[in-house]
Amino acid sequence: MRIVGLTGGISSGKSTVSNLFKSNGIPVVDADVVARAALNKGTGGWKKVVAAFGQEILLENGEVNRPRLGQIVFSDPDKRQLLNRLLAPYISSGIFWEIVKLWMKGHEIIVLDVPLLFEAKMDKLTKPTIVVWVDPETQIQRLMARDGTSEEDARNRMSSQMSLDVKRTKADIVIDNTGSLDDLNEKFQKVLFEVSKPLTWTEFWLSRQGALTALALVTSGVLLCRKAFNIDDL
Repeated sequence: MRIVGLTGGISSGKSTVSNLFKSNGIPVVDADVVARAALNKGTGGWKKVVAAFGQEILLENGEVNRPRLGQIVFSDPDKRQLLNRLLAPYISSGIFWEIVKLWMKGHEIIVLDVPLLFEAKMDKLTKPTIVVWVDPETQIQRLMARDGTSEEDARNRMSSQMSLDVKRTKADIVIDNTGSLDDLNEKFQKVLFEVSKPLTWTEFWLSRQGALTALALVTSGVLLCRKAFNIDDL
């Protein structure tokens, strides 16, 4: 199984690239979706976060007020790290089971969409790793336009993440998304061709098809050995 790592930064266009993979038939495990589920009311993650941050982060229905929690952690690095530590086990296990489900369905290539791919060391599980990159000023302008936020708030949110310039040095593939959507689509097609190449032998044996092939070979070997021993006994 080939697990492709996809990451970027806020307003870099990572979600657009993720959707392009989906539209081309490659399933995506989205860490943000898993993280949101880990914070649903009554879950283990919800209980730990409420215990750490207090009842003031809850809505009347008991669900977490996510915008309010976001304001708290984006303005305080220590609280942001605390939130990450609390949710990390639930997010990791959630991602693992999503990968297992796709493996069971026989998918040979999947994309792991993780904003903190390098920070969480999850790039060790992926090959290749893709970073969707834009220059800082373009990133700020897009973030301000998207969320209607101030420049100061946009810079604060960007500074809470590993810079895209650092991420691009760690990547196997960099998608420069400073141009138009047509430019991005053109670059994506080249990336799609690259990640869709036939599996290596190692990747094949880790796929469901490879595992079934290995099981069939082992079973055949056992049967042949048993037959040989039976012949010797005659």
